[in-house]
Amino acid sequence: MPPADPERDPLFRGLIILMAVALVVMLLFNGLSKRSRAGASAASAATQTTSANSSMSGMADQTGSTDSMSSDQMAAMHERSMKAYPAKTVGLGGQVLQPTMEKGVKVFHLMAMPARWEVSPGQFATAFTYNEQVPGPQIRVHRGDTVRIVLTNHLTQPTTIHWHGLTVPNSMDGVPYVTQDPVMPDQAFTYQFRVVDPPGTYLYHSHFNSTEQVGSGLYGAFVIEPRHRSWDVEFTEILNDGTLGYTIDGKGWPATAPLSAKTGQSVLIRLANVGQMLHPLHLHGYHFTVMAQDGARVRRPYTADTLVVGPGETFDVIVRATNPGVWAFHCHILSHVEGPQGMFGMATALIVS
Repeated sequence: MPPADPERDPLFRGLIILMAVALVVMLLFNGLSKRSRAGASAASAATQTTSANSSMSGMADQTGSTDSMSSDQMAAMHERSMKAYPAKTVGLGGQVLQPTMEKGVKVFHLMAMPARWEVSPGQFATAFTYNEQVPGPQIRVHRGDTVRIVLTNHLTQPTTIHWHGLTVPNSMDGVPYVTQDPVMPDQAFTYQFRVVDPPGTYLYHSHFNSTEQVGSGLYGAFVIEPRHRSWDVEFTEILNDGTLGYTIDGKGWPATAPLSAKTGQSVLIRLANVGQMLHPLHLHGYHFTVMAQDGARVRRPYTADTLVVGPGETFDVIVRATNPGVWAFHCHILSHVEGPQGMFGMATALIVS
């Protein structure tokens, strides 16, 4: 029997047709897959662009937009922001806390509590405070004093106090589950130690959930005073960049308090940063003389008109008030202090009359 012609065999022809159909399906599927990937990439790019635009819009919102503002409007807003200074607001932080004496021990009472805090005119926030102040009350002592600080917690979360830069017994250091148990709501804890460090500027602040608690106001100045002072007037300026915004002593421009001096006076400025950013402080019209850092006197005092204050750092600087006028004093990261609507945030002024 002669061999069958494969091209005429129905089974062979069916197989060829099936293979052709499969090839067409594969080509169609590949094309659709490429189109789908291209569409997904375009959608992803569009999403990223939208996200970036949204982020840029958010950044623009922090300093305002100039798109709909004329030059006259911008000038008028700047003028209003400057002429509002110094604005009155509810609440004053950093007031000196007077101790009571018990058998030769200076006793201070601090109460951690939430409070409604006016950061700048009309801008209110819920702050965490010591004694309803941001910063908390200023504690002033002398070397050799024995101090007792009673902390009562009226927050809804635990807390502690760390004595930043101070040499204290380990059990008084304020680190939860390392040196003490946290102070629970409606409970109290007593810190007691002898002041052994040299005169200078130190800090105290929460060391529990500190990003939120310190950012919301739980901090203050701990000043060891010399027996004899060599300056005429002094000011303490504590910087923060937490939930209350860019602040000096818990306030933002135009509610920051001015530093006032008379011509010829020697002005001591205690600078501290409890925030999470570097803040280069710039004083117009003058140069600082840096006398101490982190409570310790520098071997060779030096001058600067812009001084970078890092997180957790303190500086004691002297200014000789020889140049009368109103001199701006502000962080030189300009997005912390000025936008198209004028000044805001981490700015104040030295006023020499």
